[in-house]
Amino acid sequence: MTHRIGLIVPSSNVTVETELPALLARHPERFSFHSSRMRMHQVSPEALKAMNAQRERCVAELADAHVDALLYACLVALMAQGPGEHQRVEAELRTQLADTAILSSAGALVAGLRALGASRIALVTPYLRPLAEQVVSYLEAEGFTVLDWAALEVGDNTEVGCIPGERVLAAARGLDLTSADALIISACVQMPSLDLVAPAEEEFGIPVLSAATAGAYALLTWLGLDPVIPDAGRLLAAPR
Repeated sequence: MTHRIGLIVPSSNVTVETELPALLARHPERFSFHSSRMRMHQVSPEALKAMNAQRERCVAELADAHVDALLYACLVALMAQGPGEHQRVEAELRTQLADTAILSSAGALVAGLRALGASRIALVTPYLRPLAEQVVSYLEAEGFTVLDWAALEVGDNTEVGCIPGERVLAAARGLDLTSADALIISACVQMPSLDLVAPAEEEFGIPVLSAATAGAYALLTWLGLDPVIPDAGRLLAAPR
């Protein structure tokens, strides 16, 4: 059996369609991936709202493919709209696709942190500082204590997909992780980080996750499959 995964992605995103298939290729089940795109180039509040307005078309397109699960794969697009937005949007989409598992990168990250039992966290984001602050506020509204965070101040979404891993790790090394329960190495599905998760866990000695690994965990869990993938961090290390 092949599980069909639908992805709603920004038009300039090239990372999530690489990292999620790479992750799930390590799982014993089989998956296929089907995307619908929303136009977006600059990561700004105005551009994100305009992108979200294209959601209904994308859902209709993926419904035609009869996907088993749908992931709204742009974390900041929802978090920038205020606390609890992922719950509202996921509920709205379930009315359109009643027989499909409906998920979002924003909700998956929250669920992944809770699965780890993390309450005190640190994170690295690619966003301009005002948007990064909204991500921090969103996570705090979900009950997490954000001890420290970094914003790499990249506003062009195409450039976000080209941020070198060493720059991301350098930002993480600059955070105060003294009492952190977990580190989000990339709070963005467009910032490449898959190859950083396992080395960062070894270096920092705490669970490390990303928008991609959290998305994989959420998809596997909602599909009723064991959320276990080798070399992808503690979140995906053992069933819960």
